[in-house]
Amino acid sequence: MQSISELGYRISLIDGFDLDRRNRTGTYVIADTDITLVETSASPSIPHLLKGLDELGIALEDITYIILTHIHLDHAGGAGLFLQHCPNAKVIVHPKGARHLEDPTRLIAGAKAVYGEDFNKLFDPILPISPERMICKHDRETLQTGDHSELTFYDTPGHANHHLSIFDSISKGMFSGDTVGIYYRELDEEGLEFYLPSTSPNQFNPEAMLAAAKLYESLGVERIYFGHYGMSENPKEVYRQLHYWLPIFVEAAKSAFSECAAFEDRVAATSKNIFTEVAAHLDEKGISADHPVFEIISLDLDVCSMGLIDYLLKQEQNNQLGF
Repeated sequence: MQSISELGYRISLIDGFDLDRRNRTGTYVIADTDITLVETSASPSIPHLLKGLDELGIALEDITYIILTHIHLDHAGGAGLFLQHCPNAKVIVHPKGARHLEDPTRLIAGAKAVYGEDFNKLFDPILPISPERMICKHDRETLQTGDHSELTFYDTPGHANHHLSIFDSISKGMFSGDTVGIYYRELDEEGLEFYLPSTSPNQFNPEAMLAAAKLYESLGVERIYFGHYGMSENPKEVYRQLHYWLPIFVEAAKSAFSECAAFEDRVAATSKNIFTEVAAHLDEKGISADHPVFEIISLDLDVCSMGLIDYLLKQEQNNQLGF
């Protein structure tokens, strides 16, 4: 089982079959003088990544950089394991993420709180990365990967405070991680381009998320390389859908927050509220209720709802403290 997409502009995408699903999470391969990868996905995806690189004819010792948009485990959890195969590669990460790669204890604890008994199946093993093998990139710093190609790093919180977006000078594309949402490729075959925000815990901030999208617009981004999943050459539609759905997500959470007291009840009510809105929207587009896309949307909304309720709890605490 292998899927490699050639995206043009010397960029390929290797499917990591995260969650045992196609078109969910993958690794972008930039075939420059300095071979550069963006994301590793989680550790269970590493065999797929290794096989994909072999099919592309890329020797592991020739990999120079592995860029992590952020350190959430579905994007970066396999980095430590993958580094064992890449003797000359260094990991590039946001300064706020480096210490958690060096000591992933808190990362692991946070993921266990979200994913519970599914943690081992989804993420194990998570190996630490030594500081000597990491490079931190700050806002608007660059990386020369070839004679005429340059990557520029942008600090783009909203989904997470340790999130980088990376602009590629050749493709005029942005490696977005989760900054501007998730691209549900299952609906491509139905002729529908569909994106939803990713508001997972515990650093979601809607204002920062919209500010990041505005930054993308100001930079004249021509294509977006999503962490989940693949390339869109229609950035304006991405921004439009983000602006449409983000207020719906937040309002659904506010409603659940006022109606329920317990965290778990608030999360469940939020997820149900948003799912109802999404299902009605897709029904209007001709997508039946039994379409397989709803399985992954339901999973995503459960996690997004945790982030939304966590955000509202923090707002409430700040208000009580007079911030």
